[in-house]
Amino acid sequence: MLSLATHRDRPGRVVAGLAEGGVSISEDGGASWRVSDARLPDGEITAVAIASRNPDMIYASLRGDGLWKSEDAGATWSLAMDRPWLDNAERDPLALASVELETGMGGIWIYAGTEVGLTRVPDCFCRWQDVQPGNAMDALVAGEAPPSEAPLPGGEPILSLASAPSAPEVMYAALPLGLWASQDGGVIWQKRASKAATAVAVHPRDETYIAALLGGILKISRDGGATWIETGEQ
Repeated sequence: MLSLATHRDRPGRVVAGLAEGGVSISEDGGASWRVSDARLPDGEITAVAIASRNPDMIYASLRGDGLWKSEDAGATWSLAMDRPWLDNAERDPLALASVELETGMGGIWIYAGTEVGLTRVPDCFCRWQDVQPGNAMDALVAGEAPPSEAPLPGGEPILSLASAPSAPEVMYAALPLGLWASQDGGVIWQKRASKAATAVAVHPRDETYIAALLGGILKISRDGGATWIETGEQ
């Protein structure tokens, strides 16, 4: 399993992207699993996500191919979008997050962390674009986007992304350089941990309660990453 996704409205559902191809889905919290690969090409699934407003809509990134979607909880799949073009090459998403934001393009975004940085596409799948402040439709019409004020470090792989269901504008990103947090949908980021971060998850009802793998150790924060304790500590 290369990636996992859950949804607060379906607490038993767990979606996993498989290294040998296909998506595995559990409806009982991992007690049993079924492989979902109907119409999905063979290949490594690098990232998965569940749509923020629809737990039956699942997204999967297929290495070397593109972003695929299932509208029926994994029964069938169709191509949603080509891979993002960043730094003069197509890039595979390594992490995905469905984020509900009021930004002038329908309100739902698919954020993708790649080996060289962050990008996003509205769920109409019209075009990948950089994260920018302000109204995204205005930027699209103008043909240019104002730069992000404090972006994630450039040229670094983003290994995990999480958006808080209780406050979707609050996001967390895991990078080899550490863990970052954003309070505005990814425009401004602040570093919350310096050790290499490989995974991050956020509580469905508390955007300040997060878990992360930092330096290979699972740690918990109840204040949005300001302080950390190792699991098992009192």
